[in-house]
Amino acid sequence: MMIGMAGALSFGRSAFGEAVTGLYVPPEEGPHERTLMQWPNSRKVYAERWALDETKQAIADIANTIVDFEPVVMLADARMHREMRKLLSDRVEIWDIPTEDLWCRDSGPLFAVRDGALVVSHLQFNGWGNKQVHRNDRGVAVRVADRLGLDVVSSGLIGEAGGVEHDGHGLLMAHESSWVNKNRNAGLSRDEIEARLLAAYGADRMIWSKGVYNLDITDYHIDSLARFTGAGRVLMNLPSQVDRNDPFHIAAVETHDALQRAGLSVDVIDEPKWPRAQDDDFVASYANYYVCNGAVIAAQFGDSRADARARDALERHYPGREVVVLNVDALGYLGGGIHCATQQMPKIT
Repeated sequence: MMIGMAGALSFGRSAFGEAVTGLYVPPEEGPHERTLMQWPNSRKVYAERWALDETKQAIADIANTIVDFEPVVMLADARMHREMRKLLSDRVEIWDIPTEDLWCRDSGPLFAVRDGALVVSHLQFNGWGNKQVHRNDRGVAVRVADRLGLDVVSSGLIGEAGGVEHDGHGLLMAHESSWVNKNRNAGLSRDEIEARLLAAYGADRMIWSKGVYNLDITDYHIDSLARFTGAGRVLMNLPSQVDRNDPFHIAAVETHDALQRAGLSVDVIDEPKWPRAQDDDFVASYANYYVCNGAVIAAQFGDSRADARARDALERHYPGREVVVLNVDALGYLGGGIHCATQQMPKIT
């Protein structure tokens, strides 16, 4: 049973277009069975060897940090496993599931609970609107489900989990640019997309803002801007000074205002003014952190004051968890961060 993909990948007992009912995606801060990550390797994506090497080291650093708190599985073609072991902790498990790139939040499986058991609530990855090669990455979610013996339930949507935030209490938020877009869901209205997202996550309410079309590969994923930290609570990463000529700044303020109008408590972290990286396209997002068992894994950017304020905010929003900060500038140059590189598998309790 196929979902718009070449090859012969089984989708269990669920078929494309099947009504998605009874699903619930737990919040990220809930207990995890493990963290999934993907190994970057494609020279079609990384034309320069030094960039690929730096990216591999950053991914290894993240995995080696998370594994102190919960099990980590790295997905990669078997031919790369020996090389990977030079960078990865022996405690990081490696599965033979081929990948091209590292963005497990987007191409990896979205796990949900149905009738007390885990399933994969499937958002079909298409390389962010066919902007990047994804011969392997488009099949990662289904291959993981097959290895774990889980059913795959189609959402009827093309998109990425990094493009929608959920609080685990019935509320979603997203940018229209990542979903209501002909490069992903041509022919579907925003209302139709919303209904399918609500069903896929087991939610009943959604907050939209416009976002930014066609200026970055993701069409402005929400998880680099705003994150739920609990029911009715949001932590945002905003520029300290808004440039009215910058479409991302304008869209960020619009999202902030939409969340406030919806009655949410919105806490703002200023972006670093003086990060190590001075590239105009560098993404310095404090919001792109990952919550694992007992810890929050976050980025620091070399601006000591801004880094300290961000750490304080994370400690305030996640009391009782250790906040561990890493230099993952290699991912910022690619337009992402730690959250983009990880995907949690909830623990059924």
